[in-house]
Amino acid sequence: MQTVPYTYLTGELRIMARIFASMNNAGRTYMRGKTPIAALVSATCAVSAGDRIAVVGPSGSGKSTLLHLMGGLDAPTSGSVSWPELGPKKGLRPQKIGIIFQTESLLAPLTVVENVELPLLLEGVEPSRARISALEALRGIALESIADKLPEELSGGQAQRVAVARTLASRPKLILADEPTGQLDHPTAQGLFDVFLASLEETDAALLVATHDPAIAKRMNTLWQIRYGKLETDNAFHD
Repeated sequence: MQTVPYTYLTGELRIMARIFASMNNAGRTYMRGKTPIAALVSATCAVSAGDRIAVVGPSGSGKSTLLHLMGGLDAPTSGSVSWPELGPKKGLRPQKIGIIFQTESLLAPLTVVENVELPLLLEGVEPSRARISALEALRGIALESIADKLPEELSGGQAQRVAVARTLASRPKLILADEPTGQLDHPTAQGLFDVFLASLEETDAALLVATHDPAIAKRMNTLWQIRYGKLETDNAFHD
């Protein structure tokens, strides 16, 4: 399988693939006492502009490890991870790579809009520009009306949508979502994903979602499976 197809031919046209993240035989081994535990084994894959990829597998199979390596939160103990279109590891987050976790991790003393703009402020974005970007992100997922509420006043679904808005506010090229609907009921999860995908329709951002939910996985264009730390990227969806 050609995993990093920088160029390929289709008919008479030569197309340049824009690779946002690439892993070449990347592995991650942790030590549990004196015992090595392989969380990810020789993963080779690439994520390109506009991709919609679901990563599925049982708990403990390596999904989070894969996302953490691709997001630059962790480093491989073997192989390599690179970001051809995004640049060096330093400076990837939050404006090039956005990460959404299973728990929304909102700061209790801050309002919704303050939570959304915080990563931009920490990156040195001018406060008025950060506020505009935060409000635009909230408007994009129909949450502008709760901009001044505190996290304790939100439902679980609203809080997770705020976490999505916080990521979208930075307009990243690559979004890594680690079980973003794992704590939501099915209707709420589907509603969150409706607004999430709609907000990306006019962009070339790539989305990689780790999920246990088959309904969420089937809304992606590509399926990756991971078992016992081994990644398979040549799967197709079957009814």
